[in-house]
Amino acid sequence: MAQKLFIGGLAFSTSNERLREVFTQAGAVESATVVTDRETGRSRGFGFVEMATAEEANAAVKKFNGQELDGRTLKVELANAKPSGGGARSGGGFNRSRW
Repeated sequence: MAQKLFIGGLAFSTSNERLREVFTQAGAVESATVVTDRETGRSRGFGFVEMATAEEANAAVKKFNGQELDGRTLKVELANAKPSGGGARSGGGFNRSRW
């Protein structure tokens, strides 16, 4: 099953293709995306890489976290799954009776 990685600390010049090229050193890359600003189209300095397997994703974290790419130090970690609803009001006694 594919595993998504968060890649922080990207140089503004790093492209989707460059990101894919680098991460193939750790295994099969399903997708590589540099997040860009909607209005300017400029890189926001982070992105996501989806590796084919969890083992390859873990290998990529070990290989690239703290390494330099295009003059910047990368932060590579497993992307967190989106939390399921609720937010701050999903418990914590908000439904207590006033009396």
